[in-house]
Amino acid sequence: PAALLLVGHLLLTTKRFLVTERGKVKSDEQSAESNRMLALAFQGQGQLDMAWDKFRQVPLSDAVMENLYNLALDFERKRQFNKAESVFRHMAEFNPKFRDLETRVKRAKAMSETVMLGGGGGGRTNTSILEDGTVEKPMLGRYQVEKELGKGAMGVVYLGRDPKINRVVAIKTMALSQEFDEEELADVKERFFREAETAGRLNHPNIVTIFDAGEEHDLAYIAMEFLKGRDLVPQTKPGQLLPLPKVMDVVARVAEALAYAHGNNVVHRDVKPANIMFEPESDQVKVTDFGIARITDSSRTKTGMVLGTPSYMSPEQLAGKKIDGRSDLFSLGVMLFQMVCGKLPFEGDSMAQLMFRIANEGHPDIRDIRPDVPDCLSAIIDRALAKEVEARYQSGGDMAADLRTCAGNLTQSITQVDFDI
Repeated sequence: PAALLLVGHLLLTTKRFLVTERGKVKSDEQSAESNRMLALAFQGQGQLDMAWDKFRQVPLSDAVMENLYNLALDFERKRQFNKAESVFRHMAEFNPKFRDLETRVKRAKAMSETVMLGGGGGGRTNTSILEDGTVEKPMLGRYQVEKELGKGAMGVVYLGRDPKINRVVAIKTMALSQEFDEEELADVKERFFREAETAGRLNHPNIVTIFDAGEEHDLAYIAMEFLKGRDLVPQTKPGQLLPLPKVMDVVARVAEALAYAHGNNVVHRDVKPANIMFEPESDQVKVTDFGIARITDSSRTKTGMVLGTPSYMSPEQLAGKKIDGRSDLFSLGVMLFQMVCGKLPFEGDSMAQLMFRIANEGHPDIRDIRPDVPDCLSAIIDRALAKEVEARYQSGGDMAADLRTCAGNLTQSITQVDFDI
């Protein structure tokens, strides 16, 4: 009886184990198939990252290898070569001889190490692999892309070259379809090319020159003059401020550039140190980034839009009113104040507090912060930062003339002091 009980117990235990294991295997198979179907659904919707997450949960097989191969090709089409390489390497663990897998891994690795366009690999370019395995530099239109320079207001900025005439350019790009929904895309695209049209109309020695604009697949670009200098942000920091005569000279040239733009019905809307390029060696000053400029013709202006950097915005811009060139001159006054003393005239612990102060509170007297500021410069700053539009400078030319007169008087005073000594 004891032996029979033991055998019976063993048989029942074995049966339960086999049934459980069989059920577990079946459950795993169903789960794997569910993940595979979900992955295919995500891939069909263009959500490749989510598809890849699901495929990684599926055991590798010949059928899954086919699915993964197609996923990697989709990553390549989107120029996301680092992700394509990850998929190919995952496949190689199961069967390194699958199709042209070895070649694909090498190509994806080579491409992922080159310059990728469009911010996060979203842009598409006609980059290609040469027969000897070397990577040809990406092209945007007729421009060859050399390297990334930095991030701009609208997207990534690259150093480029026009091979036909060997001209070095800065290429400003934006992967529009990556950044905006389908219903917004047409409007954003129109705005982007309006920037090129707007800035392309401006021909002034202190405004950056636009050479070309175009679109390649989902990547819009503008090719512009390459500037060797840096923006004026460092010159707004205490300890790095420029001499007062030089500050007035630089700001006067910006004011003249804005006067020219305003005369062509263009309002910059985002005047600030980051959008002014300065090269000390050649003493070159350039206003850049008319990225959110609007042509002030009634047929094209959209009112009620708050655009720009809050610290430099005019009271009427913060209020969403229709603005003109005098708003830019307020922003230029803020920049002048900051370049003279190293502090902003309006500051706040929150955006709401900052906006309230710009709209309602007067700016501090510049001589309380920097006592050596001449009376004429203090008066220019006070007039530029007037809350009422009518009390401000009515044109950039007037502001530039006052700055040059003040700088001349200051230089004469310094020379006279030196002579007396």
